[in-house]
Amino acid sequence: MKNVFGLLTLLLALSVPAFLLAGSAGAQRGGQQKSAARDVGHGHVPTHGPAPVRSAPARASENRAPESHAAEGHAQENARSFQDKPNHPEAPHVHHNDTWVGHDTGRDDPHYHVDQPWEHGHFTGGFGRGHVFRLGGGDRERFWFGGFYFSVAPYEYDYTADWIWNRDPIVIYEDPDHDGWYLAYNSRLGTYVHVQYLGPR
Repeated sequence: MKNVFGLLTLLLALSVPAFLLAGSAGAQRGGQQKSAARDVGHGHVPTHGPAPVRSAPARASENRAPESHAAEGHAQENARSFQDKPNHPEAPHVHHNDTWVGHDTGRDDPHYHVDQPWEHGHFTGGFGRGHVFRLGGGDRERFWFGGFYFSVAPYEYDYTADWIWNRDPIVIYEDPDHDGWYLAYNSRLGTYVHVQYLGPR
């Protein structure tokens, strides 16, 4: 009986390290796949907004949906891809190292031309880290938080399809390239869209 017990103890002692090594390798492979998805969103708030674009792509406007779709609020047929890594969103987004993906079309992008910039005044609720707001309701055409109202650029409606309009955490950044626009960043998803300020309640 002592020999059987001793043998079982020895086999158990030898199998535990092999089991741990196999589990560790599997976790490492899974961790590498999940790490790409985890470096966007999940509550991360960028320390700064995007830098101004120095030189826009030569044909930036052709990478976007036709203006007629945006103006009518139809589903976008974007040919442009924002998914720069596997498991990253197919929308403009920010990496955890504060790299803004998709804010690269520059000042002359016709999709963000506004005849009367800041027609309803300037947003005064605070920008960037330290100013996280909870959406209070609405939709892509008119949403609010803290007594401030905004609307998403019609051209970017589809990028907000998974936003939760009555509770998502939102941070507003100034847009360095497009007068009359701000950037609303959703820290749950790590995605952002251009928005116009519609004024206080």
